Amino acid sequence: MRVLLLAMAMMLSGCQSAYYAAAEQVGYHKREILVDRVEATQENQQEAQEEFSSALEQLKTLVDFDGGDLEAVYDKVKGEYDDAQAAADDVSDSIDAVDGVAEAMFAEWQDELEQYESANLRRNSEKQLRDTRRRYDNMLKAMRRAESKMEPVLKRLNDNQLYLKHNLNASAVSAIGGEFTNLQTEINRLIKEMNSAIAESDQFIATLK
Repeated sequence: MRVLLLAMAMMLSGCQSAYYAAAEQVGYHKREILVDRVEATQENQQEAQEEFSSALEQLKTLVDFDGGDLEAVYDKVKGEYDDAQAAADDVSDSIDAVDGVAEAMFAEWQDELEQYESANLRRNSEKQLRDTRRRYDNMLKAMRRAESKMEPVLKRLNDNQLYLKHNLNASAVSAIGGEFTNLQTEINRLIKEMNSAIAESDQFIATLK
């Protein structure tokens, strides 16, 4: 199993290297790829905020339920959970994509320091590398911090939809109502962390353009 995983990792790494090489042949360098991927992550984070907020709004509709088709309300709650899960997956995938190209860019930058003839230019480039790396690390930490807030919220949303699935009655609605305030607090905290991550991303992108 370890050999298989290692082989798969090497194949993926090789594919990425080939992609970067092909991109550079047409003038699309790692720095530009990184900027594009950071911006894509920001878009996914904004989409995730909307999906989590929508899931909360749908739960509020459920908590305020006052007669009608409870099963239809459940279907909407389940749909909102699925959408939030998909949005969270997109955020995680895009952060991984950012990290992949960033590490490749920094490794290339480090290797190229040895090619300088001018000691002064090499020192300047080395300082720029350190500064860029520091800003990148700050951004990545903010992204991962926001990412880590998604899973607890998703678990709460899943708990709610599972409970409703097997207990479609007023008692179940009341039980979920007792959980609503805590969920609302967690989602608000998640949105705040995502906004912080987006702000960090904006600062990082500004240093690359």
